[in-house]
Amino acid sequence: MAGFGDMVQKAFYLGVGLASYAGEKAGSKLTELRAQAQKIADELVERGEMSTEDARRFIDEVMQQGQPSPGSSSGSTPTEPRRIEILDDEESSQERDEDVDRLHQQVRDLQEELRRLERES
Repeated sequence: MAGFGDMVQKAFYLGVGLASYAGEKAGSKLTELRAQAQKIADELVERGEMSTEDARRFIDEVMQQGQPSPGSSSGSTPTEPRRIEILDDEESSQERDEDVDRLHQQVRDLQEELRRLERES
């Protein structure tokens, strides 16, 4: 059983390592995104097409779009359980009832066949 424990521990460490690696990659991508947004903003300010304040807002907007929103499922824990709506069509309900009836009939047929085989032997 020690082998199983080692395997679980290695799987856990692999998961932690992958999560850490993904976090590092996301951080570096956000840094690249910020640098690119800053470069574009600087060029637009230099050409007079954007004010310095507009450039700051532009960079902030780009960074907000690059980060996951609080309601998204990536990496955040939900504040309440996700609601699941079950739709029950009249037609699908009828189909299920027919399937159940058909299965009941098959069971009755098999029981009868079993009784018949028991009588013969």
